[in-house]
Amino acid sequence: MGGIFGVVSKDNCSLDLFFGVDYHSHLGTRRGGLAVYREDGKFQRAIHNIQNSPFRTKFENDIEEMKGHLGIGCISDYEPQPLLARSHLGVFALTTVGIVTNKDALVKELMENGGLFIEMSGGEINQTELILALINTQNTILEGIQYVQSKIEGSITMLVATADGIYGARDKMGRTPLQIGIKKDAQGSILAHCLSFESFAYINLGYKDLHELGPAEIVYVTADRYEILQQPQKDMKICTFLWIYYGYPTACYEGVNVEAMRYNCGKFLAKRDMDDNIHPDCAAGVPDSGTAHAVGYANEAGIPFTRPFIKYTPTWPRSFMPTSQDQRNLIAHMKLIPVQQLIKGKSILLIDDSIVRGTQLRETTDFLYQSGAREVHVRPACPPIMFGCKYLNFSRSKSEMDLIARRVVRQFEGDDVSAETLAKYCDPDTPEYARMQEEIRKQLHFTTLRFHRLDDMLDSTGLDHCKLCTYCWNGKE
Repeated sequence: MGGIFGVVSKDNCSLDLFFGVDYHSHLGTRRGGLAVYREDGKFQRAIHNIQNSPFRTKFENDIEEMKGHLGIGCISDYEPQPLLARSHLGVFALTTVGIVTNKDALVKELMENGGLFIEMSGGEINQTELILALINTQNTILEGIQYVQSKIEGSITMLVATADGIYGARDKMGRTPLQIGIKKDAQGSILAHCLSFESFAYINLGYKDLHELGPAEIVYVTADRYEILQQPQKDMKICTFLWIYYGYPTACYEGVNVEAMRYNCGKFLAKRDMDDNIHPDCAAGVPDSGTAHAVGYANEAGIPFTRPFIKYTPTWPRSFMPTSQDQRNLIAHMKLIPVQQLIKGKSILLIDDSIVRGTQLRETTDFLYQSGAREVHVRPACPPIMFGCKYLNFSRSKSEMDLIARRVVRQFEGDDVSAETLAKYCDPDTPEYARMQEEIRKQLHFTTLRFHRLDDMLDSTGLDHCKLCTYCWNGKE
């Protein structure tokens, strides 16, 4: 995924920038980057690999030297950024979050017109460099941002830092968030503004919520004020997975808190179980993203919430981040330490945020059986994932056949599956769906399995369903 943060201040912004970016570390562990505009009229930049150590430890020495009144930074899921540019548009820095699915076509178009790109190691072209090149084809930065929004497929939210202020632009369909915070002194005088992917990232820095950008909205922010340069459009498709998995519990998107939404998910899951003859001794969540779902389930079902295993977090990164699937599986296993007294002889209702490939959850379930669990009933907090995300690239699967739901469909239907047939497996009220769910249960060794229904999950947000992206579950744009 990745996250972005920017500050424009009347004083030195470096510490606010440092901690604001650090608060996005849950969104990625590949690279971090900072760029600060110094008083001498130059940008100073630092980029580090943060796969094996936290953001803070890599940047705490850099930030002592990075003094200036404005800056931007990021936790990047892949490419090194922010990027610095000197062009007919002036000197500016750029950082982005999202994915451009028509990158090859856009690169080809720009190169045919004399464009130049520098390949990263591995032969890839830096996606943010592509965005920078598109911006640079226009007469102003604003026109460049608008041009990007009109040309790309996928999603891009960005910050563009200039000498005097920062442009912020939310993705044209609002798939990722962008929010403005304001800092004042005790007398009410404005000291600074910030732009942030995560709203909670600036609260402890003394900022308060000011404005949440809408889809395609573009703003220009200075230390004193912000100006809306392009009004938001009405249509929105924000990523529902932000609440289910990616978002930190204290984050809010479109006014909906992540932790509260997860409680609601658990409540809906419990209500669906009430008519079945299932009586677990306790509810537990796969830490950490399943925990709040499990609390909601336990409260609604009237059973204890327990933690039968604890995640060892001091040294292990989030398990989905390493490039190697084997390494991700190993880390997921190494992080979970059992509490045998809470497992032995128990019937456990276990909630995870999702089932993607199924490998890790099967190993977790087997691990509970080996520790003495009598039953393990699994309730994923979202429906079966049927389609690879083409908007945010949240799954590193190289093929949709890596998804266990799609593998089971192929097992039943063969390689050539029509859209009409696939739609039946996405509908929880069809016999095809029931057959698929039962096969997944058998393959992953669960006592029972019930996926979250799409309608219940969307109701858990309290938002209109039409505003939420559901592509990975039903393939609908």
